[in-house]
Amino acid sequence: MKQIEIIKDTNIDFIKQRKKVFVISAIIVCLGFFAFIMVWLGKANLSVDFTGGIQLHIRFDKKVDIGALRDVFAKNDIKNVQIQEISGTNEFLIKTKSVEEEKNIQDKIETVLKNTFADRGFQVLATNMVGASVGKTLKKDALLAMTISFICIIIYIAWRFSFIFGVAATIATFHDVLGVLGIFYILNMEMNILFITALLTIAGYSLTDTVVVFDRIRENMSRMKSKSDFGEVINKSINEVLRRTLITSLTTLLAVGAILFLGGKTLLDFSLALFIGIIIGTYSSIFVASPLVFLWRKRVR
Repeated sequence: MKQIEIIKDTNIDFIKQRKKVFVISAIIVCLGFFAFIMVWLGKANLSVDFTGGIQLHIRFDKKVDIGALRDVFAKNDIKNVQIQEISGTNEFLIKTKSVEEEKNIQDKIETVLKNTFADRGFQVLATNMVGASVGKTLKKDALLAMTISFICIIIYIAWRFSFIFGVAATIATFHDVLGVLGIFYILNMEMNILFITALLTIAGYSLTDTVVVFDRIRENMSRMKSKSDFGEVINKSINEVLRRTLITSLTTLLAVGAILFLGGKTLLDFSLALFIGIIIGTYSSIFVASPLVFLWRKRVR
């Protein structure tokens, strides 16, 4: 039985295209660094998890649409509100930012909801306040988690392959994280704990793709006659795994895309970060990681 080939064998010279690709990657990294600075300065669209604020856990006796809640807040000029619906219940989590600027925001929200949904049995189940100091701690912990993950990547790849491969994989992963961060900043998307989770997931996904390419490079290096053939080995290795990489990424994108378009507002930020990250991660594993190894070996040879 003949198999259908969605992607046929390729013979692309990736090493030859590295200068053009590095220009694109440099733009992505610069944008990501700028976004990182804005996040550090608190000028990005950070959630209450990082800025501090109030979280209300509310419940209605009768069904209330989450869209109706957003419309009520918009009509009453209540800004910086994040609404999360608890699946299978009539309960919601409402988070507000900037406690210092609007100290009576909690009373305002409760009054508006009581007056608007008086016939729906509105009640507040719990109230939590996230102080600005707690938000700063969470931000530092998130950055620490990212740093530790990059260090672990270097150690793992250096142990499995070599130090050069480890650094290249880390740079490529860092490139992916900065890329998603920069795009989210441009789109003014909210950055919350789920966004950090998405970034760590993207780092793991990108690393897996890179390891597959590095594995094939190592196999082909054993048959390399001279060091001058290293560029050809890299091109051959990437072309050999290109079909696998693209099909895996497309399949993953279909699953994440379903969450993105059908998961609703609650999962939008998380799924969008994953969707963008998979695309950038696939790009970096093909065009960034291996050419970096080539350049390094070329310089130290």
